[in-house]
Amino acid sequence: MPDKNFDSLYKKIEDLKAKKGFDLSLDEDLSIAVMNLVSLEEHFFFTAQKTQKSEYLDLLNEVREIRKTMLRKLIDSHEGETWCISKHLLAATMRLMEVGTKLQTEKRDQEAQEMFSNSYKVYSLFWALRLKLVDLRGAKLIDDTKLNVHDKDASLSKPMKYEDIVNKLIDCCNE
Repeated sequence: MPDKNFDSLYKKIEDLKAKKGFDLSLDEDLSIAVMNLVSLEEHFFFTAQKTQKSEYLDLLNEVREIRKTMLRKLIDSHEGETWCISKHLLAATMRLMEVGTKLQTEKRDQEAQEMFSNSYKVYSLFWALRLKLVDLRGAKLIDDTKLNVHDKDASLSKPMKYEDIVNKLIDCCNE
């Protein structure tokens, strides 16, 4: 993404934050909470199966209802399957992060770093979807040197990645 386009996008988001009190760091915390709620759903499911105790399925349903409420705060309106896509992007982010942590504990640092990198890429895709930076209708792969399908010039020397945008927009330490 050229600097002028990023600057325009950044200004739009700053204006939105000023008008509506849009707090991306708050949403970042909420997205991580949703990740953990999805993980809890999975753990309650597996515990129910391993113990044959249906009470764990009741707990799963309670957590699921909370997760749905929290995800609704992040994904207010959706089209197609963006709701489920968002849920699965967050779940995959958490799982890749956990695999990376386990690999790091085993001193498999290069593999861990790859998992962490992939985790952040998936998380960045969630934010691209959340901030409507991507339009999934009629999406098709384009050349990396192009800004979009209408770019006939293909003059970008290095395209900006979603991770670059998220890095600049979201600062979890900004309270």
